[in-house]
Parts: sequence; structure tokens; C-alpha cells
Amino acid sequence: MGSVINASVRLREGLHFTAVADSGRPIELDSPHEGKSDLAGPSPMETVLMALSGCTAMDVISILRKKRQPVTGLEVRAQGTRGDEYPKPYTEIELVYRCSGDVEPAALERAIELSRERYCPVWRMLGATVTIRYRYEIVPSLDEAN
Repeated sequence: MGSVINASVRLREGLHFTAVADSGRPIELDSPHEGKSDLAGPSPMETVLMALSGCTAMDVISILRKKRQPVTGLEVRAQGTRGDEYPKPYTEIELVYRCSGDVEPAALERAIELSRERYCPVWRMLGATVTIRYRYEIVPSLDEAN
């Protein structure tokens, strides 16, 4: 049997919840429903994109470092398109990897492929029902390339 992870959410007010998992590090979740614009945290659907971005970013940076690529920064941006009908799941997601340093394009491409095919469980779960596309950019510096 695989490892077990526990998570829970606790109501604060309205649609604001505090979420915590085995790490013990809480995050605030909220929803813009009911006209609320002063949110305490991201929505659950936003956290799905953040989880995918974080998971693959950790894989890619680790792989690039093991390949001794001179990477100086990595940012992964995700854009999700949701369906029109409830429950409005994501129908497609685009990931943009912005990598800085004198990184070989083939090494970055391979690191992304390894994340997609072998290492990122979030990509594996979402990829079963969502079209996930990606592209990458190698930039001189993440600060200069915004």
C-alpha cells in the first residue's frame, strides 16, 4: 500500500476555510462567491494550478541541477481554462516554464518531459482528464524578463 496523506479544512466565515495537511503548514482558501472581493486566500481551483506548477517546477529544477546545468532561476506559470457547465472542471491547462541561466534547451526539454512522464503525480492525475500543454523560454534573468 502506498503512503497516506491527510488533509482537512475548517470553516472560518463565509466561504473562507483554513486548510492543513500532514506538514502542519496551513493555507487559507476562499472563494469570490457572494460578491466578495477581499479574499483570505486562493480558491481551491487556483490551488490546483499552483500544485501542478509547484510539482513540476520542483522536478525540473532538481533534474537540471543533477545535469549540472547552470540554472539561475525558474518560474512556471499556469493558465487553466474551465468548462462552462458545473462543476466547471479544467478542460485545458497551459504551462509556461521561464528558465534563466545558460541552460541547454535540450536539457530543459528533457527535464520537463521527465516531470510529465515519470515524476510529477499532480500532472499524472490531471493529465488523465485535462489537456496539458507546455512551452518554455530561456531568459537572461527572470527579473529582467517580466
